[in-house]
Amino acid sequence: MPTEQRIISQKIGAPRPSSPSSTIGSRTPAEPPADKKPKKSKKLLVVVLVVVLLLGGGAGYWFFLRPTGGTPKAHATPTPVAGEVLTVDAISINLADGHYLRLGMGLQLTKATKAAPNPSRALDLAIAEFSGHTVAEVSDPATRDKMKAELLTSLEKAYKGEVMDLYLTNFVTQ
Repeated sequence: MPTEQRIISQKIGAPRPSSPSSTIGSRTPAEPPADKKPKKSKKLLVVVLVVVLLLGGGAGYWFFLRPTGGTPKAHATPTPVAGEVLTVDAISINLADGHYLRLGMGLQLTKATKAAPNPSRALDLAIAEFSGHTVAEVSDPATRDKMKAELLTSLEKAYKGEVMDLYLTNFVTQ
């Protein structure tokens, strides 16, 4: 800085520019020494530790404490064990257009069934399911399987755990 400007700035009261040689009385803040580093915030360290602890806790739960299996065992229904097969005598069922179906069946009972159930309900349900259909409907394998599945569902409801499967032993149309 030229000498004239320095004198003018001193007269006006403006702060003097600091020079490296004149640090006494200067108004500029002192720079920290190069060997001291400013302190870093501990917030970052705390956040990292919390994330690591949460991940560790989640992994521990996943490998050691999570329940295995889809449903609790208390609510699972036991699979029935097959017992005897009750043979039901064949009956004739009226179909549409003057045709008939000769139907015989076997009821797979569960082992828990003490006495053979009365087959009259099974015959009644079979008559209700198959009567009124055409010969083409009951002869079609897909339709017959669908009707058999519906009859089995009706039998399971009617016999309440005594019947677990149905076998068609006689199936003749005319």
